[in-house]
Amino acid sequence: MELVLPALELVHVQDRTTHIGALVTGDSIPPSSFVGWPYSGRPRLARGKLSVAGRDAAFSRKSWRTGKEERALRIWAVGREYTYVEKQDKRHHALVRDEAKVDMERSSWRDPEVISGSVQGAADSVDISIAILFEGVYARDLSLRGALISAPGRFMDRLS
Repeated sequence: MELVLPALELVHVQDRTTHIGALVTGDSIPPSSFVGWPYSGRPRLARGKLSVAGRDAAFSRKSWRTGKEERALRIWAVGREYTYVEKQDKRHHALVRDEAKVDMERSSWRDPEVISGSVQGAADSVDISIAILFEGVYARDLSLRGALISAPGRFMDRLS
């Protein structure tokens, strides 16, 4: 498996100043991709586009909720519903659906040298692909502190 960031092949040449992509590829794993506005070298969730196994997928979040579970990213892909949540800190995340959970950990928040994970339940290649993909997406605003830091940018986005 490979997390490609930036995934230049996802963004048309003329749009590379305004968009950036992340891509997961590998043997026996469905490709997943995310394209969004760039921030710190990764695509942001705001107005992003998610694709899983060659199909468009949807996601939503509620940034101003107080609890991490309430601010979690909700994902609907390939007929499944997921929750992607920050765990104890910004280096630890979990992708959860009814039958499975994929816990992810980064060696560093900003530029990790190692991204590792563990699975519980009936996790399959789709779950793993999505979990790895979101390690390449700027999702800092899944925490309350991150939401506060990101607030000025989100406000300005709404004005444009």
